Amino acid sequence: MTQLVAAVVAFGLSLGLPVLLKPVLLRHGVLDIPNERSSHTEAVVRGMGITVAAGVAGGLLVAIVGAGAGEGPLLAAVGGAALAAALLGWAEDFRGLGIKARFLLQLAIGAVATAALVQLTEASWWWVPLGAVAVAGYINVANFMDGVNGISGLHGLAVGGMFAAVGAIHGMPWLVSAGLVIAMAFAAFLPWNLSGRNFLGDVGSYLLGGSLAVTGVAAFLSGVGPEMLLGPVAVYLADTATTLLRRISAGEQWYAPHRQHVYQRLTDVGLSHLQSAMLVTVCSLLTGICGIVAGAGALPVKVAALAAGAAVLVLYLRAPRILGRRRQGYATGR
Repeated sequence: MTQLVAAVVAFGLSLGLPVLLKPVLLRHGVLDIPNERSSHTEAVVRGMGITVAAGVAGGLLVAIVGAGAGEGPLLAAVGGAALAAALLGWAEDFRGLGIKARFLLQLAIGAVATAALVQLTEASWWWVPLGAVAVAGYINVANFMDGVNGISGLHGLAVGGMFAAVGAIHGMPWLVSAGLVIAMAFAAFLPWNLSGRNFLGDVGSYLLGGSLAVTGVAAFLSGVGPEMLLGPVAVYLADTATTLLRRISAGEQWYAPHRQHVYQRLTDVGLSHLQSAMLVTVCSLLTGICGIVAGAGALPVKVAALAAGAAVLVLYLRAPRILGRRRQGYATGR
C-alpha cells in the first residue's frame, strides 16, 4: 500500500507543480535557445524538471516513512543522490558551469552515494570509484539523450518500471518503491513535454540519469545481477557510445553541440519527435526484458536472451539508415 501511495504522490506533484513553476521560469528568462544540437526552432521554457524532482522527493519520502527495517536508508541514499544531481542540473540551467567543474561535481555525487551504499550493503569499498564513474557517466548519457519531446519522460517511465519489476522478482520492496516513484514522476511530465513548449532542462535530465544510475548501483550492491540492470539502459548507452566514438574517430570535438545521435537522425529521416522517442523506448523495453530473462535464466536461456538483446541494439543503431533507404525508395517510386 505504501508503494502505491508513494507512486501517486510522485505523480501528483510532478503533474501539478508545473502550473506554479512555469510563470516563475518565464519571469526569470529560463529558456532553452535553439543551437546546433536542438530539435526545436523556437525558445521554450526549460528547467521544468524541478517539478519532477519534487515528485521524486515527495514519493521517496512517503516510501521511506513506510519502509521496512534497513530499507529506509537505501531509499534515502538514492533520493539524496538524485536530488543532488538535480541541484547540479539546476545550477547549469540557471547560471551555467564549466565542463571540468561539472564533471568533477558529478563524480563527487556518485562517489558519496556509492560510499553510503557500500556502507549500507557491506560491499567492497573498491566499488566506490566504479560507482562514481557509473553515476557521473549516466548523468551525462541522460543529458545527451534528452533532445526530442517525450524521450526522457518515456525513459524514466520504462526504466523505472523495469527496475520495479526487478525489485519484485528479487523480493526487494525498496527497489519496487524507488522504481515506481521514478516511473510515475517522469510519466507525469509527459503531458507538459509532448506539446514541445516545456523542457525538463538539465535539472530534469541530471535527475533522470542520477536517479536511475544510483538506483542501479544500489541494486547491484544488494545482489541484483548486472544483466537485469544494464538491459533497460542498454539503448541509451549504445546510442551515446557509438555516437561519441564516431565523432572522435572523425576528429570532431566530442563535447560540442551536434545532432548525430541515432534518435536525432531518426527525426532527420522523417520520424516525429514522439515516434523517435517511442522507438527508443520500445527498444529499451525489449533489451530490458532480455536482460531480465538473462539474469533469471539458466546458461542456454541467458545466451539466447543476450543474443536477442544484442540484435535489438544492432537494429536500433541501423534504424536511421534502414528508414532512410525506405524513404528514398518511396520518393523514387521503387
